[in-house]
Amino acid sequence: MSDAGVRRATDQVPAPTSGTGPGTAAGVVPGAASGGSGAAGPRPGVGSSGEGAVTVRGTRRAGEERTADDGGSSGPTSSGPNDPAPTGSGPADPRAARRRAELRAARITAGATELEQRLADLLRGGLAAAEEEGYGLWEETAARMVDAQAPGLAARVRELGAIPGSGPGWPARLLEECALLHLLDRGWLRHGDLPDGLAATVRSRIGLPASPAGPPVRDRWLVLAQYDTQDSRLTTRRIWLHGTESGRTALVLSYGGGGRAPELSLPVGLALDAETVAYPGAGQLRVALGERFSAPGPAPIRPPGGGPAEAAARYGEALRDDPWLDAHPVTLRRVVPVPAGEGSWQLADADGDLALPVTPAAGTRPGLWRLVALSGGAPVTVFGECGHRGLAPLTAWPEGTGEAVALC
Repeated sequence: MSDAGVRRATDQVPAPTSGTGPGTAAGVVPGAASGGSGAAGPRPGVGSSGEGAVTVRGTRRAGEERTADDGGSSGPTSSGPNDPAPTGSGPADPRAARRRAELRAARITAGATELEQRLADLLRGGLAAAEEEGYGLWEETAARMVDAQAPGLAARVRELGAIPGSGPGWPARLLEECALLHLLDRGWLRHGDLPDGLAATVRSRIGLPASPAGPPVRDRWLVLAQYDTQDSRLTTRRIWLHGTESGRTALVLSYGGGGRAPELSLPVGLALDAETVAYPGAGQLRVALGERFSAPGPAPIRPPGGGPAEAAARYGEALRDDPWLDAHPVTLRRVVPVPAGEGSWQLADADGDLALPVTPAAGTRPGLWRLVALSGGAPVTVFGECGHRGLAPLTAWPEGTGEAVALC
């Protein structure tokens, strides 16, 4: 699986592009067509619309991350009739808590076993049956996973239901997503045999709650990006940080329910002195923001970065640790946004002949035009999330001096 993930990521770096080399890229007038699409291949679980793809994937990601929060309050954590009763306002009872955790694990195991059987039946009967059965087949299966208290599995099953209507090539996309779901299923059923880090990742993807457990890391953190995603119940704010001394990239999540905005807000481009504590899991970048020793302030700091090949390689390495990863944060240095035909865009290496495609969803947002205006045909530094459909630019810095420009 890891090899396949690396292979898929590497495939995102287009072959040497005609018209996107250093000299040509710098001279391209935004809006003019150039050769080579550089677009990533279709992705299972998403429709032919790139915007829709982000909505579906964003919903799943928000759900999985939310249920990995302390307490997992948004997940289906209601107790069953045989569960030990919660202790109410009194002191926590470790034995009762352990008993509840064991009962939930048993339910998830039963649900994962049932899901394995349903996937086997689907493949035995042929993928064409998925189109004939319609969305009801997946919704009923997802409901079974909710009953099994496995919200991560339920979210992925619901996503499968959208694939048969996603246009040509859907059987291949459905098969690939079924394989990832099967991998997660088997990971849970054998999680006792997995290394600690990978087992923690599997528990997180299943939807079990987790708490930050690493040692505090104090650093001067540069705010790389901040943006919100929403579902029917919750607004999730994702804040990317770069540790100027540790060199680490970290993700802070903040939530707002009932239509309220998340409380935590950090201006992009500013830096603050603070401690963070990491969440468990192989390759996991999520942290909890701890004590803050200074307010965010201006800082002439820019994150280190590389070219398109290095970005794709980092995404591949991240997939090796977490095969269910949607995207990985990367910084591209000295790239130029150039049109790639049919409304798509690339970020071309100003000093080489490679480029990364901009995701179709990002290509329809106003932020792309801010990026094009900031560049004006000159190289810029871009921070974004690199995934199987390309890179979603989030923040950019001009060549030379200049402040960060938020693109989302």
